[in-house]
Amino acid sequence: MKPTTATFFDLVRSQIPLVEARMRSAPDRHHPQLSLAIDHLLASGGKRLRPTLTLLTARMLGTDEDKAIGLAAAIEMLHTATLVHDDLIDGALLRRGIPTLNAQWSPAATVLTGDFLFARAAELASQADSVRVMRAFAQTLMTIVNGEINQLFVSRGQVSREDYYRRIYAKTASLFAVAAEAGALLGHAGEEAVAAMRRFGHEVGMAFQIVDDVLDFTSEEMRLGKPVGSDLRQGLFTLPALCYLEQNPEDRDISSLLNGRAGDPEIVGRVVRAVKGSGAVEAALAEARAYVARAQAALASMPDNVYRQSLSELAEYLVIRNL
Repeated sequence: MKPTTATFFDLVRSQIPLVEARMRSAPDRHHPQLSLAIDHLLASGGKRLRPTLTLLTARMLGTDEDKAIGLAAAIEMLHTATLVHDDLIDGALLRRGIPTLNAQWSPAATVLTGDFLFARAAELASQADSVRVMRAFAQTLMTIVNGEINQLFVSRGQVSREDYYRRIYAKTASLFAVAAEAGALLGHAGEEAVAAMRRFGHEVGMAFQIVDDVLDFTSEEMRLGKPVGSDLRQGLFTLPALCYLEQNPEDRDISSLLNGRAGDPEIVGRVVRAVKGSGAVEAALAEARAYVARAQAALASMPDNVYRQSLSELAEYLVIRNL
């Protein structure tokens, strides 16, 4: 049976509303527009995979539930803050079919809202009363921001796997890694267990982003909420395009994209069709499955309970979703 969100999400379903309530709460008075912004961002949906990962890890290891909820809220708030800034940087007007903040507010107001969300995420993480959790949280934020800067100044037009793996680690896998690692730290797990859970989060995060990049070629625009081939339009080469280029190094359209024509919709359209018609998508998915297998292997030393099994199912789900 293929795993669905129901098979692993049910174990923490009752906690997700508590996570969202923690995200909406604030210890001090703040401008009412900030509350409206948080409500708007949470209403845009999402499967809450990162807090689910944190909660399942915490329950697997017997962590205090209230602290686990606060940590899950911190992880999701950090993710939400990065999306606010990403949408502004990319000029995105829709996310999951809902207008982004920058579609409604000025750039200055959007940046400041993102800044507030980063600070609120850090405040939530501090409630764990763990210096190691805070250090991991801060290091992850630095990794994410540094990755965005690299993407702006270095990655566009790059066609190396090394650049790609570094980019998706910073963009996505680093947050999955800290979600699992921090959950283990809260559970006072041993060093080997903490390292294993960080490895698990890293591997599933890499798989998640590879599948996202595959969907950028294979899904429909309405489902994606953005144009198909949007990464190519920005001059970013993801794994399916890299696999295709390795198979077809003389492709003229790829050369055109590399030579400053990344925004040409006709060229991008031809490359998208070429990638879909080759074995590149299958090659990328095979790599995602390899990441999932390594993630599941990292769970071998964890307590053998229903939460460990659910984490394994979550990893499998990340590869089959929407395909």
